[in-house]
Amino acid sequence: MLQQIKSYIKFLFHSKNEHGVHSPFVFDLVTKCFYDNTKYPEYETLKSYRKSLLENKNTIEVIDFGAGSRVFKSNTREISKIAQTAGITPKNAELLFRIVRYFQPKSILEIGTSLGLATSALSLGNSNAKIITLEGCPNTQKQAQVQLQSRSFETNSNFQNIEFINTEFSSYFKTLNLSPVTHHIIYFDGNHSKKATLDYFEALLPTISNDSVWIFDDIHWSADMEEAWEIIKNHPKVSVTIDTFQWGIVFFRAEQEKEHFIINTNKTISSHLFERIRF
Repeated sequence: MLQQIKSYIKFLFHSKNEHGVHSPFVFDLVTKCFYDNTKYPEYETLKSYRKSLLENKNTIEVIDFGAGSRVFKSNTREISKIAQTAGITPKNAELLFRIVRYFQPKSILEIGTSLGLATSALSLGNSNAKIITLEGCPNTQKQAQVQLQSRSFETNSNFQNIEFINTEFSSYFKTLNLSPVTHHIIYFDGNHSKKATLDYFEALLPTISNDSVWIFDDIHWSADMEEAWEIIKNHPKVSVTIDTFQWGIVFFRAEQEKEHFIINTNKTISSHLFERIRF
């Protein structure tokens, strides 16, 4: 917790908005996507889905393959509590929606479904995209699938472009045809440890294309995750990175000079500290 607070203060000190960005590619992304203030109707669908989870007092037995929880002491967990503490924040769900809407990827891979809060944002961002979402815990995966499919029919939202796969992530990567453009966007939110993050990064590198967009969640979760982020930033195939504090966004654009940006996704630099920090 203390490490995250220190990291956030450092982030605020170094972060910029669009006025500190001299790359046309990143400037457009920041101004047209990050700072897009349009009230998209899909936001209401995101809110509705979140509300349905927050009102769900049922419990499930969770198998945790990742770095573990700083909140839960038991693997029997209430769905509402999982959604409240472990899911993507409302602001980041809207930003994830906008990123997908901006890039319009044909194929998306999500590593770590949890209860599907981020999955719903990915799906709504481009209803024509094929989305594969991976979850290691069978009970969590089943809950997300049932909830999203039921919401699809209730709200007439197109969550039908999602394929749910219950798997151990590394095992799934071995089954992939590792060729370029396997997935245009990859959202990494499955295991917040240095080793796993770097293993996934290396395993999926053969799939990159010039237009690939990779998003790593919780890059400041721990000192180990910050080390993993530094290694990813400095990889020779990586050209541009953006640190939004919650996420590390990676691009592989060959025509771009290697640059690293620290961008506050709130246009006015403010301290939404406890919204951004995962307890």
